[in-house]
Amino acid sequence: MNGQQIRQALHAGDRVYGTLASAPATLWVNMNKGNGLDFVFIDTEHIPNDRQTLSWMCQAYQAIDLPPIVRVPNPDPYEACKVLDGGASGVIFPYVEEVSQIRDLVGACRYRPLKGTRLQQALDDPESLEPELAAYLAERNAHSIAVANIESVPAIENLDALLAVDGLDAVLIGPHDLSCSLGIPEEYEHPSFDEAVRTIFTAARKAGKGAGIHFFSGGIAQEIDFLQAGANLVVHGADVLIYKHALSQDITTLRKATGDERQTGSEDAII
Repeated sequence: MNGQQIRQALHAGDRVYGTLASAPATLWVNMNKGNGLDFVFIDTEHIPNDRQTLSWMCQAYQAIDLPPIVRVPNPDPYEACKVLDGGASGVIFPYVEEVSQIRDLVGACRYRPLKGTRLQQALDDPESLEPELAAYLAERNAHSIAVANIESVPAIENLDALLAVDGLDAVLIGPHDLSCSLGIPEEYEHPSFDEAVRTIFTAARKAGKGAGIHFFSGGIAQEIDFLQAGANLVVHGADVLIYKHALSQDITTLRKATGDERQTGSEDAII
């Protein structure tokens, strides 16, 4: 799928499947090919890859037809434009709570390279654009996917207004921050967390936007349950977590078989 096809699928309610890619290594890029993925999620909020490395990763994934959607460090339209210029197919704004932040995201993804007063005029009234400019912007930004992280109680309280902004393609739940905002840190099976997730899914689907959650904890059964509850933006696990879990399981099996069992460390926390 390309970026435009992903955008269309998200609005239509069709599911698109991705995973978090953190490792800037050629072999990791090739291993993600042919696994049923539609896109990759690259995070620069919590993972310290620099701009040059990020651009290399984006270009590499583009080369194997896996559009990279990048979460920027903060909801800044200039950061969004930088990653799009570097080869990203989409942008995720973290911890969004205000309509102005959604407008900034849409401005970067729908109207790049417009800035300043000219951009605000276009956001207020798209019909104010000259036909030639409107056609140019539509073609240039057709593949840019605009996603907002919903990670707090205030965001849920303001959700209808956030979803009403034209040009937003999807919302993605940040489970760790949301659980903390709810006062139940990392209790992902808590009824309050489950209710909040389903509220977000329902509102997004009603508004014709995609909805998802970065599912890095728990089991496949809960992930499937969320998909059946309305999620259609699937971000499953992460390369480092999948590697860690598989390696841990294999080494544990080998130790049990040879009587070499010993106490292992606790699971690493991934935010």
